[in-house]
Amino acid sequence: MIIDLPNTKTNQISKRLRALREERGEVATGRVLTFIVVVNDDSADLDEVIRSTHEASREHPARVIVLVSHCDEDSTRLDAEIRIAGEAGASEIIVMHLYGCLPAHRASVVTPLLLPDTPVVAWWPTDAPRNPSADPIGALATRRITDSLSDADTDALYRRRMTYAPGDSDLVWSRITLWRGLLASTLDQPPHEQILAAEVYGPEEDPSLDIAAGWLADRLDVPVTRHISGSAKIPEDEDGFPVMPVQRAVLKRGVGDIEVKVVNAATVSVTVVTEGQEKTSRVTLARRAVGDCLAEELRHLDPDHAFGHALRGLVRINRPDRRGRYRKKMRANNALFDGDAAEDPLAYDQVSRR
Repeated sequence: MIIDLPNTKTNQISKRLRALREERGEVATGRVLTFIVVVNDDSADLDEVIRSTHEASREHPARVIVLVSHCDEDSTRLDAEIRIAGEAGASEIIVMHLYGCLPAHRASVVTPLLLPDTPVVAWWPTDAPRNPSADPIGALATRRITDSLSDADTDALYRRRMTYAPGDSDLVWSRITLWRGLLASTLDQPPHEQILAAEVYGPEEDPSLDIAAGWLADRLDVPVTRHISGSAKIPEDEDGFPVMPVQRAVLKRGVGDIEVKVVNAATVSVTVVTEGQEKTSRVTLARRAVGDCLAEELRHLDPDHAFGHALRGLVRINRPDRRGRYRKKMRANNALFDGDAAEDPLAYDQVSRR
């Protein structure tokens, strides 16, 4: 059931929610949290975002508040719709379209609708603030979820390292949860030799590869190299189905390497080489949907210290693909001291933007 409330106010939304609960005999105490989703106009597929929250709510009944900002409108108004029953699963979903000056006051708009005495979780499906914990919506939440894969800033994950606060998390981290468990399980097999180095392969634009490398660098305390596989941002197998972001990982040991490699959308191979003897097995492992990642993030609302440590390991990653960019930046910096560069007023600005 979808109920439209055009040009409304938050108190009218609250009254309608109470009336619906009385009509249907429901109680709000069944909701375990308030889930705020912040969407900028045209920055995300709204239907897909709602579908993902719907899937996550099957495991975590919540009051879902989707804030959609329309900053290009002159008139200030609030249009809302309430989704319950089959349209919302075990939750109640409130979609609020903010026009005019309302997007600048999202925290004030959403506060009257927060469930009392329950945790608040905020999710930015696409473009997140540079510092989520300092954002007005983030300040209301005990858990803040971003998605660097969908962020317009290609270095969003590295910037997140600088502003990390307990309670921050990112879907690029939960996308590789099963992969991390598989890789860690390979180290339980004898012989238990020390890892000397590690390599990971995947798309250039997928931050899941960066956080995987940062996790290995922090946990193993060995040199980790991130290689580009040359595939698309979301890699696919031969049949066109999306695969795991970390397409290949190699743990180097003195007695032989351990390799975890994607075979297709549903399978990875695990190869363990020990003193010249090779053993290969296959494991079912598919790319996780956004709804599954959200459900995992909502299972534990305490700070994810493992994610914070993985962010700390980002600075230790060796990235051969960025050496060319670094050399160009150094040449541009040196050019500032040349006479020809001094005549170009844009030289310094071009360097600073890099």
